[in-house]
Amino acid sequence: MISIITISLNAEITIEQTIQSVLNQSYKNIEYIVVDGGSTDRTVEIINEYRSRIDNFISENDEGISDAMNKGVALANGDYLIFLHADDYFKDDNSLEKALEFFEETVDIIACNIQYGEQLNIFKPRGFNFWFNFKQGIYHQGSICRRSLIEELFGFDKQFRIAMDYDFFLRAYHNRARLVKAPVVLAVMRDTGISSRQDWKNLKIRFAEEKKVHHKNCNSFSMGMLYKLYWFLYLPYRHVSFVLKAKKGNT
Repeated sequence: MISIITISLNAEITIEQTIQSVLNQSYKNIEYIVVDGGSTDRTVEIINEYRSRIDNFISENDEGISDAMNKGVALANGDYLIFLHADDYFKDDNSLEKALEFFEETVDIIACNIQYGEQLNIFKPRGFNFWFNFKQGIYHQGSICRRSLIEELFGFDKQFRIAMDYDFFLRAYHNRARLVKAPVVLAVMRDTGISSRQDWKNLKIRFAEEKKVHHKNCNSFSMGMLYKLYWFLYLPYRHVSFVLKAKKGNT
């Protein structure tokens, strides 16, 4: 069984498409869980329209996305979990069925492609390799994770507002989780979420969290030195890239 978990907060514009994309899946051995953070718009009203087809629903204040994701894990009964938040939706009605064609009994994570933004550009996961120590290479909307792996790694770290998925997958990589890549598009990620903001202020916040992920998961002196070199070079590079892109957009 696959548990699909949707995290929402004031998502009245997008939540219905997310819910419908789950309920319309051709693969039927699913459990659907919605964890709302106490929305004050019409989000809960829309969710309640589908309440009879949602297996578990809570709406209450939380400590952020990581906390809400952990609540979803605690409610889940499925062997594998997918986090399809209110800014995401399944690509089509048989997306999950196509992804599960790549299922293997011993696999911990199935990493699929996603489409992103209004242009629906396809992004493919790099999977686990040495470069994963430095940059996220998996998209949570496109990942099917073994529930027991999430529990063994103690879920998602609440200190992170943006990089909680990178922190989790990096821990999974260090713990030798078995990953397979499925060359199919599982989900669409809108460019409206907090991790999609491209202004320099929000980019710096995201980079600061990634740096904190590195510090938390650094397991050797040599890796610590590599991280120092990486950030010494990467931040100026990204700032120059941002400035040049901004200038190009203004011409």
